[in-house]
Amino acid sequence: MKKIIHIFVLLALVLSTKAGNPKHEVRAVWLTTIGGIDWPHSYSTATQQRELIDILDQLQQAGINMVMIQTRVRATTIFPTTTEPWDGCITGRPGTGPSYDPLQFCIDECHRRGMECHAWIVTIPVGKWNGLGCKQLRQKYPALIKKIGEEGYMDPEKPETGDYLAKFCAEVTRKYDVDGIHLDYIRYPETWKLKVSRPVGRQYITDIVRKINRAVKPLKPWIKLSCSPIGKYDDLTRYRSNGWNANTTVCQDAQGWLRDGLMDALFPMMYFQGNNFYPFAVDWLEHSYGRIIAPGLAVYMLHPREKNWDLEVITREMNVLRDLGLGCTFFRSKFFTDNTKGIYDFTCDFNVTPALIPPMTWAGKQAPSAVSRLQVKRGMSADIISWQKAIDNSGADYLLYNVYASDHQPVDVSNPQNLIAARQRELQITVPHKGRPLYYAVTAMNRYGQESEPASMQGVSSPRNSKPMDFRHLIIGDKQKKYKSKKK
Repeated sequence: MKKIIHIFVLLALVLSTKAGNPKHEVRAVWLTTIGGIDWPHSYSTATQQRELIDILDQLQQAGINMVMIQTRVRATTIFPTTTEPWDGCITGRPGTGPSYDPLQFCIDECHRRGMECHAWIVTIPVGKWNGLGCKQLRQKYPALIKKIGEEGYMDPEKPETGDYLAKFCAEVTRKYDVDGIHLDYIRYPETWKLKVSRPVGRQYITDIVRKINRAVKPLKPWIKLSCSPIGKYDDLTRYRSNGWNANTTVCQDAQGWLRDGLMDALFPMMYFQGNNFYPFAVDWLEHSYGRIIAPGLAVYMLHPREKNWDLEVITREMNVLRDLGLGCTFFRSKFFTDNTKGIYDFTCDFNVTPALIPPMTWAGKQAPSAVSRLQVKRGMSADIISWQKAIDNSGADYLLYNVYASDHQPVDVSNPQNLIAARQRELQITVPHKGRPLYYAVTAMNRYGQESEPASMQGVSSPRNSKPMDFRHLIIGDKQKKYKSKKK
């Protein structure tokens, strides 16, 4: 099997053709808040909100379906909590909060656009030794924080670290309708002088992950628990990691966490190219255990002030990942939406159709029932589609609905080109049709991403010999031209 996959990757590299768009695929972005480097760029509430809306509009129009927003920054937060102080990126004054809840605002705006929103939690690093977050944490838990250089780190070898982080993640899970808890830097710092064996070190980190899993999953088992491991898991038989890998260097057994059911997804930081990328991507695939893998791509390396990579480095990686059935994650948001070397334009064309997040089939839940009483009220330029709610069989808090349209019947819900609205909470939607009669189908989807059988409308004739419709205008609207002209 490994040989077959390696041959497949080589063929993909040689052909370098655009792969067909799958119905299920993770297309994610890391939205960084530390220092406001991605967002926010203003301390005004109104300006912050407008800017975030603009960013999310751009991401939606490029086919992005998952946003990971940096929520715990450095023992500081972008949401109100008595556990840790406000990060200074929101108001410019560390410890002082704004007049709104930025995390809740981001969740609401992501969900309004059919995107998942994951809370990105920076775990072990707690910032400058005399920074507000680190200082307050040291005052509360003086034996828990270690100083390396000018930075403070939670001690992974202290059981209280796992207890603290588990309680923090549970608070976010309980208070917010996030779709995932995303753990960053869940590992030993590379500057840590490890005094225990590597197996013991891995066990310390795994114990933290296990505690977080046990704190989050009983509250909302549909939440995806994930992390962003070092991009190379370990040395391969033919390719070396050159001393920088997850498993041996920093004791981060991310593949084991998938195997043991402690995590649902991995977003490896694969900020490499060539033989430092492709063989290791295959390794993540071969050890995915049926879970989600969406490697992080270094779009920041395209910038002239970074490594000044050619655009083809990233686009070829995107093609190969799609051929392998893996998702991709862009680091960072601003380099992506700034269209660095045309990466935003390419992605808009690459993601020709929308995609749903792969379902959590490993959770063992039953799909919802089909919706009932699907009705279509015809209008001269738009149709109003309504339906009655389906029955959820998963035990989650609510259902979502996906709407499909076609000028042929029956509507093929396996074809992503027909998907015009994803993850809708409402039981009604208005669809512009430009004067052409459409057929519709609606599926119910639980929080685990499992879809029901489609409910379809009946009884309206479509024009004979008509060309297939392009439904992208129903999803991305008229703003694509605006953003696609934004080249830098």
